[in-house]
Amino acid sequence: MARYFDVHPVNPQPRSIRQVADLIRDGGLVAYPTDSCYALGAQLGNQDAKDRILRLRGLDERHDFTLICADFAQLGQFVHVDNAVFRAVKAATPGSYTFILPATKEVPRRLLHPKKKTVGVRIPDHPVVHTLLAELGEPILSSTLLLPGEEVPMTDGWQIKEELDHQLDAVVDAGECGDVPTTVVDLSAGYAEIARYGAGDPEPFE
Repeated sequence: MARYFDVHPVNPQPRSIRQVADLIRDGGLVAYPTDSCYALGAQLGNQDAKDRILRLRGLDERHDFTLICADFAQLGQFVHVDNAVFRAVKAATPGSYTFILPATKEVPRRLLHPKKKTVGVRIPDHPVVHTLLAELGEPILSSTLLLPGEEVPMTDGWQIKEELDHQLDAVVDAGECGDVPTTVVDLSAGYAEIARYGAGDPEPFE
């Protein structure tokens, strides 16, 4: 059964956040809120959790996983960012965007897109996520909590707990956080291509 953490959306309880971070470090898969919608999260190098996310979402190995980063300095450790890309990404973060970029050697190979060697990165604008990232000290391997056959991500903590109780290790409930996934911008070829329209304003990248 998944543990349930009811946390304050602006000032999350430190003890709860520490417990969630410990679950992630121990190999757990958690559902947590972001500034766009709920997401599935796990430790960066956790192969089992990655496979669980793929099964849960009905995805294949070509899925671009996202690394949720605390800040731009951390993001720069995991993806290659040239000057033009730097300015574009810097101007749009933190926010509801995911950027697809060439990965550095810091990213485990099994997390990369098999052909492009890319990975998604983003810096969300949500206090709960930032507190959790600070406690973990590393990015969260993440994917939108969008189940097979559904058009809208799950957005209610109790519903997530009830429906996925035996498929998750924890649910972090900070109330409603929206049901629109991030706007995905593919910058891996050196120019911007919008791969998914979502919560972030696409105009700067069109």
